[in-house]
Amino acid sequence: MNPFRRLTQSTLWPMLWKELVQLRRDRFTLGMMLGIPAIQLALFGYAIQTDVRHLPTVVLDESRTPESRRLVETMQNTGNFDVIEHVRSRAELADRIESGRANAGLVIPPDYMRDLKRGRTAQAQVVVDAADPLASSAALSGAAQAGRARSDALAASPGHRHEALDLRVRPWYNPGLRSAVYIVPGIIGVLLSLTMVLITSMAIVRERERGTLEQLVVTPIGKTSLMFGKILPFLMIGYVQITVILVLGRLLFNVPVLGSIPLLYLLSFPFIVASLALGLLLSTLVRTQVQAMQLGFLFLLPNILLSGFMFPRQAMPRLAQWVGAALPLTYFLTILRGVLLKGVGLSHLWAPSLVLVGFAVVLVALSVLRFHKTIE
Repeated sequence: MNPFRRLTQSTLWPMLWKELVQLRRDRFTLGMMLGIPAIQLALFGYAIQTDVRHLPTVVLDESRTPESRRLVETMQNTGNFDVIEHVRSRAELADRIESGRANAGLVIPPDYMRDLKRGRTAQAQVVVDAADPLASSAALSGAAQAGRARSDALAASPGHRHEALDLRVRPWYNPGLRSAVYIVPGIIGVLLSLTMVLITSMAIVRERERGTLEQLVVTPIGKTSLMFGKILPFLMIGYVQITVILVLGRLLFNVPVLGSIPLLYLLSFPFIVASLALGLLLSTLVRTQVQAMQLGFLFLLPNILLSGFMFPRQAMPRLAQWVGAALPLTYFLTILRGVLLKGVGLSHLWAPSLVLVGFAVVLVALSVLRFHKTIE
């Protein structure tokens, strides 16, 4: 007998047909089931790259000679460095790296040209932000390549010994290039996104499915108070998660905590609020908890992969960097690594902090506007 005919005559067929009809009617869920994998495959296959190049680099050229400028050109020709600024002091160089505006710095001492003229081995230094192992590895390999190329070129000229240039690399913040030092602070932001968004994305939907939304509608509670009532209880959970990860990261992986913990807690507030408000906004767009989870995961994967948590944003195409710039986690990771690994203060972190405050205000406002105290 034909297998299809046997299926249609079995007792399984009515139930199977009923589920297929229901799935066809639920076009939102069906669309997400088919669209999410396609969107994510195209986005991540295009955006995720581990070959880090064009690192923002600052130069402190204290020699100011044609030969020092050739060294800078050799560094740029490797493709691993993009010179974005010439600074005037080591303090300015440190400020650019601490603030995250630069990932590397080239220091050429004032006696660079004098040593070359006297046939001595000239020295220069490349300072690398090693908080990101992938980006720092690219900087280390690029510096080694540039050092060898320039040294060979100088050694070929008369009067120079074989090793004419000693280009030394100094990694900052994570000298051992340990992955745990880079990953553990980022896990704080990832877990907060995962739990805060998913939990609150099902808040309004759960009330609707349980039939308790009617009770909220008839109460004198305003929409703003209702939304804040949904958000505030989870703030404490967020801070508990931060504390647990910090303690375990220190005990299990010896992750340094160089900055101010109270400052970290203060700057975490707008990120937690933004994540909770985003979850509430998603809950106003869907009808069931399944849809809420699907929509939450549609946001969470780009949030994790395009924010700089796993892959350096410098290696991503421009479009992917723009998408990452629209994600709160991108700015919170800058704050986490700045406070914990670099020990910097609010003077270096005010810009990402203001962006997070903007995210929190806009997302809370949108959640309030989207929620209607009516039963549809």
